[in-house]
Amino acid sequence: MSSKVNNALHELVKSLSKSEKRYFKLYSSRHTTGSENNYTRLFDYIDQLDVYDEAILFVNFKGEAFLNRFSITKKRLYDQILSALDAYHVGNSLEAQLFKQLHSFDILYEKALYNQCRRILSSAHKLADKNGCKEILLLLHSKKKKLLETLGADAVNESDVREISVKIKGILEGLNMQDELWTSKSRIFMRLSEKGVARSEEEKVKYEIQLGSLLDLDQNEMDDELKFLYNHTMAAYYFAIGEFIASLKWIEQNIQLLEMSSMEDKIPINRRISLYTNAIYLADKLGDHKRSIELLATLKILSNTSNLNEDLEIKLFSSISSIELSLNISKGDFDSSSSLIKSIGSGLQRFDGKITINRKAFLAFKLAVVQIGSGNYSEALKWINCILNDSRLDKTEDIYGFTLLLDLLVHFELNHDELLPYSLKSVQRFFKTRNRMYSFETVLLKFISKLIRCKDRFETEELWGGLYQELSKVTDASTFDSMALEYFDFKSWAESKQKGKPFKAIIRENYLCGLLSAS
Repeated sequence: MSSKVNNALHELVKSLSKSEKRYFKLYSSRHTTGSENNYTRLFDYIDQLDVYDEAILFVNFKGEAFLNRFSITKKRLYDQILSALDAYHVGNSLEAQLFKQLHSFDILYEKALYNQCRRILSSAHKLADKNGCKEILLLLHSKKKKLLETLGADAVNESDVREISVKIKGILEGLNMQDELWTSKSRIFMRLSEKGVARSEEEKVKYEIQLGSLLDLDQNEMDDELKFLYNHTMAAYYFAIGEFIASLKWIEQNIQLLEMSSMEDKIPINRRISLYTNAIYLADKLGDHKRSIELLATLKILSNTSNLNEDLEIKLFSSISSIELSLNISKGDFDSSSSLIKSIGSGLQRFDGKITINRKAFLAFKLAVVQIGSGNYSEALKWINCILNDSRLDKTEDIYGFTLLLDLLVHFELNHDELLPYSLKSVQRFFKTRNRMYSFETVLLKFISKLIRCKDRFETEELWGGLYQELSKVTDASTFDSMALEYFDFKSWAESKQKGKPFKAIIRENYLCGLLSAS
């Protein structure tokens, strides 16, 4: 078996909770003869390994017969663990319960117990219909048709045929609409991940193309789940084109849907996490800080939900960490953010290899901003390098590009005079080859080019003042260029240099001015 599969077995064993491990051993003892079977022994040994090492394993079990066909032994152990987990979690999974009922139907059908088949189908149908399991409803209708055909013409009437036909047609229409929405949403998010919020009319048009004809859909024809997906897609679209007020409006509609009792069990926790995370970010950005704090409290309640799996723990960790950093950065509270660094660092280490590269990159970027705001430039550089040294992020032009700009700023603060000219050329080449040399980037890179050649202190102060004026022009005049400040407030940074005041003091002043104007 390949090393990749070796690691998969080790990863699976190490991912189990204590109760899952106990259940596996009980399950294994029931399904394997012997007081202590080889699977249990191998399981226990792999469980105590922090790093999987097959050579050491072979030494430990030297002379054991199962080592002769060890790849088969590992495969069977892996499958048995999954079987045990399936049995352990069947009561907690709606889909598992429904598929179990489908399997029960097949067993009863083979035994010609047709009345019992009817009862199974009726029970499963009610459960699937209540929870909006459209794909499984199709399977149930297929089983019902099979049963009616077996029972013959005496058991089938026109109303049965019409009912099945109408219901299947309705389900297929819903699934087609769901697929159209999901496809558009996914394409918008893929482009957002790579390109970021639209920085030109041309990019805005490309997002409109991804949206397709969704604007023409009639929400009155949708059930609540389709409305939720539609609202989510529209929120993503308006966010992608920089219309944040409209984006938040669609998100708030989903929050209202979520508060309906009928929707409580239909929207998975991972979608709720994304919903509240996006709402918090936009509410704070738009000046509704009270609302953002309320929503953050709701998000934290989700983190206290019992029986969270590791996937949800990762999403909650990255979402809450990202949002708390964003809220603190927006008001210049870098001291509070600094206290989060240790816990976030521990979380990144704990979920290393499991958290997505984009989530990790955004957290690393914000941690770099916190360190810059606190004046810890060497520490900021470590987080910046976490992004720049990951070749997988090169195609993620948005986060990678702004990290390059932040890198130049930090090297300047660290007086890396010999490195700066080479770094500047590399950054200029990146933006030109990716066609991302917008007005903001042009202004900032021209400034840095002048700055690294300037040796006069008074002239340097004039350059910073000039940068502030130029950035004010391009970001105030263009919604597209103002998007550049979403990652890092380069304009406030220039203002702090011009006025000789701490960066966090400028951020704080601007934040308080925003509060006053909002009131």
